[in-house]
Amino acid sequence: MIGILGGGQLGRMLALAGYPLGLSFRFLDPSPEACAGQVGALVVGDFLDEEALSRFAEGLDLITYEFENVPVEAARRLEGRLPLYPPAKALEVAQDRLREKTFFQGLGVPTPPFHPVDGPEDLEEGLKRVGLPALLKTRRGGYDGKGQALVRKEEEALEALKALGGRGLILEGFVPFDREVSLLAVRGRTGEVAFYPLVENRHRGGILRLSLAPAPGASEALQKKAEAYALRAMEALDYVGVLSLEFFQVGEELLFNEMAPRVHNSGHWTIEGAETSQFENHLRAVLGLPLGSTAPRGQSAMVNLIGEKPPFAEVLKVEGAHLHWYGKAVRPGRKVGHITLRRDGLKALKEGLARLSRLVSELPWEGV
Repeated sequence: MIGILGGGQLGRMLALAGYPLGLSFRFLDPSPEACAGQVGALVVGDFLDEEALSRFAEGLDLITYEFENVPVEAARRLEGRLPLYPPAKALEVAQDRLREKTFFQGLGVPTPPFHPVDGPEDLEEGLKRVGLPALLKTRRGGYDGKGQALVRKEEEALEALKALGGRGLILEGFVPFDREVSLLAVRGRTGEVAFYPLVENRHRGGILRLSLAPAPGASEALQKKAEAYALRAMEALDYVGVLSLEFFQVGEELLFNEMAPRVHNSGHWTIEGAETSQFENHLRAVLGLPLGSTAPRGQSAMVNLIGEKPPFAEVLKVEGAHLHWYGKAVRPGRKVGHITLRRDGLKALKEGLARLSRLVSELPWEGV
C-alpha cells in the first residue's frame, strides 16, 4: 500500500493511475472533505500530529506526497520509518524561494537576479542589485500569484514590504520573457531518467489557465538544455519521482523560476496526451519499476477549470476533448477540474480551443 501526504486532486489522480497496476492507497490530509478521499482511504489529521502520522503510516510500503507544503518535520519523521520519495531534502529546497534559487544557481542553472530581504535596508540594497521593475515575494508559502507584489517604482517598495510582513522575503528581478515553459522530469530508484517535452504555460491572475504540449516551436536545443538542468537537480538531490521545473524562456535561453517536487498541473495533459501519464510514471519511479515512454500523442492542450463548472455535454461534444472533474465544491479561484484537448496538429488544436473558449471563461488561446 502506498501512502500519499495530501488529499487533493493530484493525489486523487495518482490513485486513479495506480489502480490498473493493482496498487492501493491511503491519504493523510487535514480536511475531511479532501477529494482524494473519494478514491481511497483517508486519514484526517494534522501533518504534525504524531497520532495521525502513526495511523497513516501503519502497514504502508512507502510514502510519497502530492504537494510541496508538507511540513519537512513530518516528512523527516516518516522518512525514518518508511521509504519516502521524493526525499525530504527536496521539500526543504522547494519550500524556501531563497534556498531554491541559491540551489539552482549553485548548479550553474541561470536564474533571474535575486536578493534576500528582511527589512528596509535589505530592500534598499536589493533594489540597487536587482533593479526595477522587480517582484517582492514571501520566501515561504504563496502560490497561484499569492504572496507577492510587483514593484515598478521605488516609492512602491516600502508599501509592498509592509504588505508582505516586512521580513522573510526575496526580491527578484522582473524578466521580460518570451513565454513561460515547464519541463516534467522523472527519475527512478535505479537512476533511470525520462523527460516529457517542454510545455508552454499561459496564466491569468497568477493562475495557470492553459498548457500547450509540446510547446509550439520549441527547438531540440532548448529541450536538451532544460533536460540537462533537470538532471543536475535530480542527481544533486538523489531524487526519485516526478519533478517539475518552471522556466522563463528568453530567446533560446532558459531562466529557472521555480520547482515542484511532485506531479504538476502543467503535466495533466499527459493522461491522454502521452504514452505514459506523469501519474503512472511517478508511481513506477517510486516503486522501482521501469519508466514508461514519455512520447507525446499528437498535440495537446490542458485547460484548467477555475471556479466554474462548464456544461459537461457541450464540452464532450468537442472532438478530442477529455473532461476531468475533481469532485470539489465550486468556489472562486479554486481549481475544480481540467479539460485535455488532443488533436493531430496545431491547426486542429486551435479550432478545438476556439470552441472551448465559448464554454470556459478567461481561456488565453489566442495566438496558438
